[in-house]
Amino acid sequence: MLLRITRRFAPLAAGLGLASLGLMSQASRSMSFEEYDPVSTLVVPEHPVSRAKYPVIDIHSHHNPRSSAKRVAQVVKDMDALNLRTLVNLSGGQGENIKIGMEQLVKAHPGRFILFANLDFWGIDEPGWGEAAAAQLHEDYRNGARGLKIFKNLGLNLRDKKGRVPTDDPRLDPVWRKCAELKIPVLIHTGEPAPFFEPIDKNNERWLELTLHPNRARPSDKYPSWKEVMAEPHRVIERHPNTIFISAHMAWLANDLKSLGALLDRFPNMYTEIGAVIAELGRQPRQAREFLIRYQDRVLFGKDSWVPGEYSTYFRTLETADEYFPYHKKYHAFWRMYGLDLPDEVLKKIYYKNALKIVPGLDASQFPQ
Repeated sequence: MLLRITRRFAPLAAGLGLASLGLMSQASRSMSFEEYDPVSTLVVPEHPVSRAKYPVIDIHSHHNPRSSAKRVAQVVKDMDALNLRTLVNLSGGQGENIKIGMEQLVKAHPGRFILFANLDFWGIDEPGWGEAAAAQLHEDYRNGARGLKIFKNLGLNLRDKKGRVPTDDPRLDPVWRKCAELKIPVLIHTGEPAPFFEPIDKNNERWLELTLHPNRARPSDKYPSWKEVMAEPHRVIERHPNTIFISAHMAWLANDLKSLGALLDRFPNMYTEIGAVIAELGRQPRQAREFLIRYQDRVLFGKDSWVPGEYSTYFRTLETADEYFPYHKKYHAFWRMYGLDLPDEVLKKIYYKNALKIVPGLDASQFPQ
């Protein structure tokens, strides 16, 4: 979709006489906001980072467990170039998919992949669904899964006979208890960024993204409020203190680190990860640096979508003190980024040490102490 700026700027151009002077080319009159990408004239030191300073465990990645050997080999090659030691594949599925993923990923490339299982919500209205789901998870654990990933359909679009299934639905309690019993973490993606729930107007910070991808909007006539959706997993975390929860995408609070810190202080069994929210950290370098140092034992490295070329933005933001460098997706962040220049010990914890603490199956001997 092209978001034409012609109508918006034509009156200004006419008033300045630019069109009559031929100073506005046809290309500039029809250029979309998404295409507009001015080259900064700012001259500052630059230190692009194409390879992480320390080996990385990426806690948030997605790969088809039935991927071909050729594709998996290419992923491993890209991992080597980036210094990604281990990818946690959150799309492990369950049952037969776990077995296949173990063969295609974990056993074929020892030390490079970990599988998390997923839930099948079919039949959630039936008596005993929670116990059956917990039993399936136990079987998936025996077959090699080392964590559980909850997708955002829970709490948003998943419905039963009565309507939307909230994240804190008690029918899932047997699953959370099973995770505690097995000592495996739950990486839970709940909700969306708060602007997705707000009117799509000139005041919405994610207007461009929502205009390009209107299906991401969560209007109030179809969804509960953002606060309600996000409060539900917090009740789960509180109700199950023996289960480790990793709140995906910094619980959509990377733009409100004080509130995220309050949650981490309140729930000792809660961790978080930085997948898809590095742009939020990069626009508040002083506060984000202070936050990550303070909560250095609770934050893990995550990326989400598998686009090897985008990892450099994460590494540069975490490792350098660079100023005013671009993010890799304009519709996520139309601002420039600033490096956090994290201390080495904090980098090590985010890159791999924190994951080693809470994810079974990882080989600590592959990482520096």
